[in-house]
Amino acid sequence: MQFYYGDRNLLRILDEVEFWKRQEGEHTVVIRQIVNNLEPRYVALLQEWEQAFNQTEGVAVKYIEAVTRSNFNVSPALEQQIIQFIQYALNQSQNFILLLDEMVAQSEAVRNNPVALVVINHIRRESEYFSGIVKAFLNVVYAS
Repeated sequence: MQFYYGDRNLLRILDEVEFWKRQEGEHTVVIRQIVNNLEPRYVALLQEWEQAFNQTEGVAVKYIEAVTRSNFNVSPALEQQIIQFIQYALNQSQNFILLLDEMVAQSEAVRNNPVALVVINHIRRESEYFSGIVKAFLNVVYAS
């Protein structure tokens, strides 16, 4: 993400959150589809994560609409809410990465499925990429 958007940086990071939360939600489905014999515990956790990602994506859309309606003249209170939400989205992705790590280490079904290992590692890298974008944004925000 480039940081030369000026007053549109909030909108840009919210666009990233919306996109990546949709991706992460879809990734939970992909994992469940490619690991046919995935342990029920992980199936249930991935279903919960899918719902959580969908909810976070929905909140991002609401904030995008609020920023757009304000004509990019965001109040300090709304800006603070958005920054807290961005931090929440980052923490969510970091916790999802921990689940992916656990699945690779603990799930017999995943360990015995070479394709699943490749896909889960790819998904992990994508969530790490999103986390990096958010951390860079937050560093700029807190440096101001």
